[in-house]
Amino acid sequence: MLEIVAPVFALAAIGFVWVKLGLEYRTEFVTRLAMTLGIPALVFVALMETEIEPSALSRIALAAMLSYGALTVVMGLLIWLLRVDARTWQAPMVMSNTGNIGLPLALFAFGDEGLAFAVAVFAVSTIYAFTFGLWLVTRTSNPLDLIKEPMVGATLLGTLFLWQGWETPTAVTNTLRLVGQLGIPLMLITLGVAMARISPSNIGRAGAFAALKFAICAAVAAGIGVAFELSDVAFGILMIQFAGPAAVTSYLIAVKYRADAEPVAGLVVISTALSVITLPLILALVL
Repeated sequence: MLEIVAPVFALAAIGFVWVKLGLEYRTEFVTRLAMTLGIPALVFVALMETEIEPSALSRIALAAMLSYGALTVVMGLLIWLLRVDARTWQAPMVMSNTGNIGLPLALFAFGDEGLAFAVAVFAVSTIYAFTFGLWLVTRTSNPLDLIKEPMVGATLLGTLFLWQGWETPTAVTNTLRLVGQLGIPLMLITLGVAMARISPSNIGRAGAFAALKFAICAAVAAGIGVAFELSDVAFGILMIQFAGPAAVTSYLIAVKYRADAEPVAGLVVISTALSVITLPLILALVL
């Protein structure tokens, strides 16, 4: 377990310490570099080169869609029962960190096969985040935001290449592979930077919501994974991707659209700290 999770948290720690030392880190630039070039290239190459049957990728993608649908309903009901603001809590309670943490964990734990499955779930989560997830916070959503997202284009193009059995020329593939290798380290370091800069409040409440998020997301993913009769690797990936901490994207969206960002910050920080314990537990169950 240590061999799998240590690199993930070590890279995040680099970003955390970097900021605490007072060194400059341009989060907006690095995030744009990772999300515009690094991760789209990683996604495209992973889909193009995977040897997994398209039907298996479609199955886990559908399982992820149903998981997000079920979580949206369950979390909405929970938030209504607890009488808290849905605009603040629902999106971060549903969306987990499928990028910064999910992709590297999948790669380290299950290799290229796991990465391909994780990419499929990550693509679904990206589409959810920039459509319904964005609407949960803003109550308005522009479809152009989804069209302009490079991750969506890379996913569609990679799926087309996979379906047709096409491959880019070797020189192009090698270039894209190198660019893709930027994505995971940059995202993990940026996660650490975000943790260092976020100032959480009401830690007790955030801890309670973080525990609820982990329990509910893990239960929903496990139930749907069993119902879909996913392979061992696919089931493990679904669990890792949904039982992870709250997405940093949720906090950034809350800040951008002037929602109540402080509770979201607390949830992101506490759930990420909690994942040091919960993610090894999930890995121990699925490996």
